[in-house]
Amino acid sequence: MTLHRRSFLAVAAAAGAGALAACAGPGSTAPKGGGQPAATGKPEGKVSFAHWRAEDRATFDQLGNAFAAATPGVTVAQDITPSNDYQSQALNRLRGSKIGDVFPTFRGAQFEQFVKAGVYADLTGQDVVQNYEPALIEAGRKDGKQWGLPYQVVFPMPVVNLEALQKAGLSEAPGDWDGFLSMLEKLKGAGFTPIAWPGADIGNAGQLFNSMVMNNQPSDDACAQVEAGKLKATDPWFVQTLRQYAQLRPYFQPNATGTGAEAAQQLFSSGRAAMLATGSYQIASVRSMGGKFPVDVLAPITTTKGKAKYQGTYNATFILGLNTGSAVQPAAKAWLAFLSDKANATTYANATVQHVTVKGVDYQNADLKQLAPWLQKKTMLAPRFQFLNLDVRNALEGACISVVGGTSPEQAAEKAQQVVAEKIR
Repeated sequence: MTLHRRSFLAVAAAAGAGALAACAGPGSTAPKGGGQPAATGKPEGKVSFAHWRAEDRATFDQLGNAFAAATPGVTVAQDITPSNDYQSQALNRLRGSKIGDVFPTFRGAQFEQFVKAGVYADLTGQDVVQNYEPALIEAGRKDGKQWGLPYQVVFPMPVVNLEALQKAGLSEAPGDWDGFLSMLEKLKGAGFTPIAWPGADIGNAGQLFNSMVMNNQPSDDACAQVEAGKLKATDPWFVQTLRQYAQLRPYFQPNATGTGAEAAQQLFSSGRAAMLATGSYQIASVRSMGGKFPVDVLAPITTTKGKAKYQGTYNATFILGLNTGSAVQPAAKAWLAFLSDKANATTYANATVQHVTVKGVDYQNADLKQLAPWLQKKTMLAPRFQFLNLDVRNALEGACISVVGGTSPEQAAEKAQQVVAEKIR
């Protein structure tokens, strides 16, 4: 290829990355310390590492064995539960129990709940925080304090087939909305479905919402303000977003609002679609479906040239922290520091094919290397996850789906606002 794969999107810069143990039941006592800094002292004892990522068990076992070898008197035991169970049960299991000396939470409601309950020890000013890219651990901060360390990074914006762009004669990433539409028209003219979009799966369809609103919204917390009743779905910025969704109708696959996630992935993996409007988290599935072409991510810039604040969006997940109720806090702190070390984070990233927030990680996987420059770009923490009320989020994202299906932007906005008003009373 004559196209320089790693630098293709550089122009976008002008627009702006174990077994379950006994659990504490409802009514358990609050953690000792109530959000105080982690205790100091000699690391010793058995560290319980509670999480939901069963697919990472072998990698964490490898890292745990290396940690135990380097830290005499300390061992690590994983406590893994399914993600749905973790979201509903983790707080009661961690409070006042022996589970989860080190633990993660999901971004949003669960993180907020754990901070309020005093489960997270305060990491503000701790040496371990310096190992992380400051801009990528925003999701672990609240009220001026660093409670948790987001460990993984995904980019919830369209994945693009670079070979398709080359065949369409495209060599630069568009820096404005007109340029984005022009790119889609050229892809269509070259015989591609410009965008594969799973409109029937709101969880995946909603990822495009992040890119579409990031530069349209009046403030970075606009989604939170909608949920708080300070902004409305009928406000000009969101109606404009819906109008832009309407402009995308000719560039989605037929019956886009009836397409599921797997069908959209197959359309992209086969090379028939030039873009998959979900996120980097689906690249592994694209590879498993036989997609061999080089990929990157590319967010639609919805403003005029030079007016965009952000180049794209990211989401920081798996927010690691120390349990204030832990009886082995020095050992738990040592395990968190071990995971935060550049060499160990590199091992985790390449073994699990995940980008991480730790500074200086050496990515070996080809796709991780291709997307790594996005870790340094001007990206916004995915706005759709500001919604703590799922019904409110579904109302706004559902309006976008409805518009693609043919509803007028104004009508879709009115309907969404009716739902929001009902839910936030």
